[in-house]
Amino acid sequence: MSTRTTAHATWQRTLLTLTAASAALAALTFPATAVPAHDREGNAPITVDGSRAFPESVAADRHYVYTASIADGTVYRGRLGAKTLEPFLPGGQEGRTQATGIKTTGTRLLVAGAFTGRFFVYTNTGKLVSSYTVPDTGTPTLVNDQTVAPDGDVYITDSFRAVVYRIPAAEVNAPTTGAHRTLEVAYRLPDYVAGQSNGNGIVTTPDGKSLIIGYWYSGALYRLTLATGEIHRIAAPALTSADGMARRGNTLYIARSVNNEVDALRLSGDGTRAAVLSARTYPGADTTTGVAVSGNRLLVTNSQMDTFLYGDPLTSPVFTLDSLPLR
Repeated sequence: MSTRTTAHATWQRTLLTLTAASAALAALTFPATAVPAHDREGNAPITVDGSRAFPESVAADRHYVYTASIADGTVYRGRLGAKTLEPFLPGGQEGRTQATGIKTTGTRLLVAGAFTGRFFVYTNTGKLVSSYTVPDTGTPTLVNDQTVAPDGDVYITDSFRAVVYRIPAAEVNAPTTGAHRTLEVAYRLPDYVAGQSNGNGIVTTPDGKSLIIGYWYSGALYRLTLATGEIHRIAAPALTSADGMARRGNTLYIARSVNNEVDALRLSGDGTRAAVLSARTYPGADTTTGVAVSGNRLLVTNSQMDTFLYGDPLTSPVFTLDSLPLR
């Protein structure tokens, strides 16, 4: 069985196990008052124009909203405020057959390649700057999400390997040669559980000196100091099925895929603690794997990941993102 197939099956088992467990844990996880489900007033659904879109992640810059398909690697794009995202980079191009995390930085678009172990850097016009592959260790890989440090370096999680990869800013901003490189391991992470999906969402701290990494399986948050490599668990409730993350100021937003909700947490000034402010649900949420902040809106993916992983019937034939008031 190939690395990709093994990783895919492992994630399936993980999701199935946690679906029931997460519901039972939810009442214990949130000391803050949850925001009740509401009607769609204020919500602005965005259609993703693809029959196999399965949008795992979402990003936005000053001009566009982006998402990408974990099923075939297509990258979709639409103007801010648009009601539909159209195909921008075709699936399969440059070996991009799956896509999870997606981010923008300056004139660059960053795309994680999921179970393929690939990573891609494009210009915002769609030209390939460079592509990457994880080191060939013979172990499963899930290149999942990424963040950009203030110095322009990119840090990437691998949910099946206890590492954080780094791409130097100089490579991110290099000419569009389409060079192929191997991802370099920058840090090693603690508390990985073999066979489970671990490090997932990743953001920088408000001061830019550390990374915050969320673990999907355990729900733990970790703070990694870039200068020293020191890693400490953040004092916070365990938020199982923590998937994509976004941060604005001291507020951290976490998309919890199995729970179909987005949690907002307040980070302490030193980044050692986090308190849950709200657990937000809304009608139509469907496996909320990705979240981004855009202006005064919160963008959330309805990935239908259960269908992609298990082959279940589609919940909806139309794939969407939700654009919600930030509050």
